[in-house]
Amino acid sequence: MALPSWDFFLFLMLRIMHLPLVYAENDTLTQSQQLSLNQTLVSAGNIFELGFFSPSNPSRLYLGIWFKGIPGQRIVWVANRENPLTAAILKIGGDGNLRIMDSNIQNIVWSTNVAVESSCTVAVLTDEGRFILKDNVSGSSLWDSFNYPCDTLLSGMVIGYNTRTGVKLALSSWQAEDDPSPGKFIAGLSVDMPPQGFIWTSYSRPYWRGGPWDGGSFIGIRDPDKGYASGINIVSDKHQGTAILSFNTFINSHVTIVVLKPSGLLQIMYWEEESNVWKVTWEGPDNPCDVYGACGPYSVCDKNKSPVCDCLRGFVPKSTDEWIRGNWTGGCVRRTKLLCEISTSDIAPKESKNDKFLKLREMKLPDYYTYLYDQNGIQNCEKWCLNNCSCAAYAYPDGINCMVWTSELIDVQQFPYNGANLFLRLAYSELDLDEDNGKAKLIIGLATVSSILLLSILGCIFCKWKANKRGSEATDYLWEEQALLKDSSELHLLDFSKLAVATDNFNEINKIGAGGFGPVYKGKLEDGQVIAVKRLSSFSGQGIEEFKNEVLLISKLQHRNLVRILAYCVHGKEKLLVYEYMANRSLDTLLFDPKRSHHLPWPKRLDMIYGIARGLLYLHRDSCLRVIHRDLKASNILLDGDMNPKISDFGLARTFQVTQELANTHRIVGTFGYMSPEYAMGGLFSEKSDVYSFGVLLLEIVSGQKNNSFYDNDRHFNLLSYVSSKSLCKAWKLWTESKGLDLMDKSISNSRSAATVLKCIHIGLLCVQDHAVDRPLMSSVVLMLRSKMDLPQPKQPKFIFKRWLNSDAQSQSSKARSINGITISSAEGR
Repeated sequence: MALPSWDFFLFLMLRIMHLPLVYAENDTLTQSQQLSLNQTLVSAGNIFELGFFSPSNPSRLYLGIWFKGIPGQRIVWVANRENPLTAAILKIGGDGNLRIMDSNIQNIVWSTNVAVESSCTVAVLTDEGRFILKDNVSGSSLWDSFNYPCDTLLSGMVIGYNTRTGVKLALSSWQAEDDPSPGKFIAGLSVDMPPQGFIWTSYSRPYWRGGPWDGGSFIGIRDPDKGYASGINIVSDKHQGTAILSFNTFINSHVTIVVLKPSGLLQIMYWEEESNVWKVTWEGPDNPCDVYGACGPYSVCDKNKSPVCDCLRGFVPKSTDEWIRGNWTGGCVRRTKLLCEISTSDIAPKESKNDKFLKLREMKLPDYYTYLYDQNGIQNCEKWCLNNCSCAAYAYPDGINCMVWTSELIDVQQFPYNGANLFLRLAYSELDLDEDNGKAKLIIGLATVSSILLLSILGCIFCKWKANKRGSEATDYLWEEQALLKDSSELHLLDFSKLAVATDNFNEINKIGAGGFGPVYKGKLEDGQVIAVKRLSSFSGQGIEEFKNEVLLISKLQHRNLVRILAYCVHGKEKLLVYEYMANRSLDTLLFDPKRSHHLPWPKRLDMIYGIARGLLYLHRDSCLRVIHRDLKASNILLDGDMNPKISDFGLARTFQVTQELANTHRIVGTFGYMSPEYAMGGLFSEKSDVYSFGVLLLEIVSGQKNNSFYDNDRHFNLLSYVSSKSLCKAWKLWTESKGLDLMDKSISNSRSAATVLKCIHIGLLCVQDHAVDRPLMSSVVLMLRSKMDLPQPKQPKFIFKRWLNSDAQSQSSKARSINGITISSAEGR
């Protein structure tokens, strides 16, 4: 009797361990192939693997996707969750749809079941973890696993809803750790404006609530660093009835996922390669107070107290007996009626004192709120609530503004930090006026003493400042190097002599560019490293502050789409910055050169658009500093040897707070043509200013034309005039007439993809809208570029840049027109 072969033993061992046996690593399934138990698909970059697996019982087979290079077979998606098989194959049927079939009886247990115009289809597993059914002729996607999420949210996935179409994407937990069938819990967004993060039970009962989204985080989640929100963004449209949460961690070095566990626990975790474990960075709910409505209506839950439940001030338990027994679900009721609830005949006029609001600090705001878009200012919000008898409370959190509650206050929690202020409406008699008067007297007394001390301190400071100023006037040009070294210890300080040798004494032959800062030279250090040296010009409008700003900012920023600074040098009046060398120089040298623009085909331009968007998203939301660039333009986009875009020149950049909407400056800096209206005309800047500049740059990349090089005979229209000013402006007209492709650079018209070109033009027009509030955030822009979501319609921009052109220039011929791409700095009074 012949002994079984080694292949048989290997197959038997893997079958017992419930692991697939991989014979080939291919990412595509065609109609002439089928996938069985001993075969898998592997994405092109060896990141994800698709095949049949069995988590517990070998007789229960599921088709799933998992990380190929991570031990433990972390399953991220399952197809036939409700229909496991004992023997199965995956194939593409005659109708072009994917099918999972019982290989014994040939029954179909799962199918993509989509309309397929052509039966010539293929299925592809991508490096994002998508399993896509594609039309092999047109290349269009017919079905995408990302549209059918299971218990795991991968980077690039979205969840949300569309009330018009009835589509709702949410995470669904497994039944158990070894049973992928749909479990008890669902996680997604509520149909509120702004939307809230929720976990529901399978009976549609709320289990946990993250609170409303304020543009940067869920304000109902207690997290001092808001670390859970890194990579998360929500785009909502009240009029369209849509809200989409995207999860983008492509900029992170770790593999990061969001998982809804069978127990109802929502976890954010990343793979730690050194220790070979999944590490949890955030999870919820993590205490009894996080369970939805644990204390009932009009009560507050505080995990640091015993018992954890208490009635809000002015309220008493609805049932004292149940409350004493620890059953708090009945909640509390108001102790004293509000003035508007009492008949005017029941009280004397002198007793008719109006209701007041009690400020409750650091609170998780209640559920069932109403968002009042038209109530600007906290005073108007309070007034609205006071004039509506059904209004029990209001709040005015940053990023959301006026919220009111006209029903029961449910799921209120006391936070130790990072909560919001809730203004609770109470009858006048419920407030302790004596205590308030005592506090007022104490505050007045302390204020008087503090004022005297403050004036004394300010006087001393002023005298010392005058003395220091007199002592330093003679050395205005000498910068204190040690102060910079202390702030930028990660950067190298190079000797001027070394840079002079590296650039052949700044020979003009080595000059590779120039900007508002000064000339840039190519150089080579002693160790052979090729560098780019930016030398501050004495005639530059920028100076020490810009130089120091760039050194301190860019040394702390690390991203694949930001240029990397290597060192700096201060030598007398000489100030130099040393960067990594970019072999293909700046984007404008290729994009606007008719003889070289063909080196930028549309796929490469699209990659550049996305890369620049990711870099800006990092600056605005994901960096440790949160930076507004303020001078984004084609000449400040450098290209490495592989044509990857890198944002450069941070001399004019400014940091901002995540909740900051607008900042004000008396100094207008940047480049005309790229400045947003509110900044150019009023000195107001925000991250939306960068969005505007990005929109201009995006349209330049599509058209291959400079923003300020579009002219119409003697009319001084720039690109935005060309696309956005009046009805005569061609590009806006082309867009409204569905002829947007005519805007595209003719040198790449043969390589275009009509759908992506039109989408980019659409996004560009959204970014250059007049009002900052109408422009999307960069997180939304990245989502728009990456997904197939429906985009809102842009408003026609009416801001005309020709107002900045000199009036005498408007009467000159086209030969006298200036096409200026240099960064400017001008002081304007406000």
